Amino acid sequence: MKKLIVAIVLVGTFAWYCLWHAQSNAASATSGGSPDAGTAPTTTSGGGTTVPTATTIPGAKFRDGTYNGSVADAQWGSIQVQAIIKQGKLADVKYLQYPNERSRSIYINSYADPQLTSEAIQAQSASVDYITGATDTSYAFMQSLSDALTQAQA
Repeated sequence: MKKLIVAIVLVGTFAWYCLWHAQSNAASATSGGSPDAGTAPTTTSGGGTTVPTATTIPGAKFRDGTYNGSVADAQWGSIQVQAIIKQGKLADVKYLQYPNERSRSIYINSYADPQLTSEAIQAQSASVDYITGATDTSYAFMQSLSDALTQAQA
């Protein structure tokens, strides 16, 4: 009987947490906020550079062009990305720098970088899920992309 009560309490608590978490994410999405909207990206060197084109689509979220994000520390190296905006949308993300000195870093980036790029393009923002086993890489990617997208805002 005690096990049943404990199980019910645990399941109930988990269900409450899931509902609460879903509501807070929905509120964040509708208000335009992001989990790291209140934190400024940390850069290790140089600022981002902007190479925009003159094309701005009415109602678009971003100005067309190529925008370099700042360099962000990923513990075992630096990450810098370039956001490519076409027709007012994030079309691609290119890596300008990433940790590639150690075999472990190469392995992590081989699976994390494509996933992060794909999620960012799908989300049209730098707010993506962390990749398991690549937390530092994920965070640095979000910092650099966030800087590039800030430059690209219409």
